[in-house]
Amino acid sequence: MTTFFLARHGETVWHAEHRYAGNSNVGLTQRGLGQAAALGAWAAEARLDAIVASPLGRARRSAAPAVETTGLELRIDERLVEIDFGAAEGLTPDEIAERFPDEWQAFMRAPASSPLPDGERGRDGIARALPALDDLVAEFPEGRVLIVGHATLIRLLFSELAGMDPDGYRDLLPVLGNCHLTTIEYPWATESRAMHHPRIRLLGFDVPPWRAI
Repeated sequence: MTTFFLARHGETVWHAEHRYAGNSNVGLTQRGLGQAAALGAWAAEARLDAIVASPLGRARRSAAPAVETTGLELRIDERLVEIDFGAAEGLTPDEIAERFPDEWQAFMRAPASSPLPDGERGRDGIARALPALDDLVAEFPEGRVLIVGHATLIRLLFSELAGMDPDGYRDLLPVLGNCHLTTIEYPWATESRAMHHPRIRLLGFDVPPWRAI
């Protein structure tokens, strides 16, 4: 069983303006750089075995301080890239609703199943990203791994692994703080009799790095 620390990247210009970034490359704000530095300070004492990031610049830059404080190599995994929001990239929710009213309503009703125009289905994002976690489990079966990624993909993965319907991720998990940590143990051999068996054990959700263990 591997302990994963799932961290969203630091704040970007688009996120500060409430714009969908998806797989576009958008730089961090000064606030985002400070958030990344706080994540690096946490990593110095976290006894990590590996640091893995999405290939997008905002994730790589957010992981950089943790790489510096731990001396670990930064691994890049293309499978951890954010969901592609297609024609909605760079737009605010109001702008998307105005330009693509039907697709926006479908997305709001079932965001993992109904992609935005020319975008990627959330369920397809889960299918590409989950093997990345499985590969890390195989390499670090009792290890501690920091993954620096993206809010939508992290919430989709969490929903899937927790035995929840990913189409409910926006209601169940409305926000992830920048560079906050969600800590899970995976795979978790549950003894639960629940209809949908969780495959993870949750140790912390959306915790600021200065409060994380």
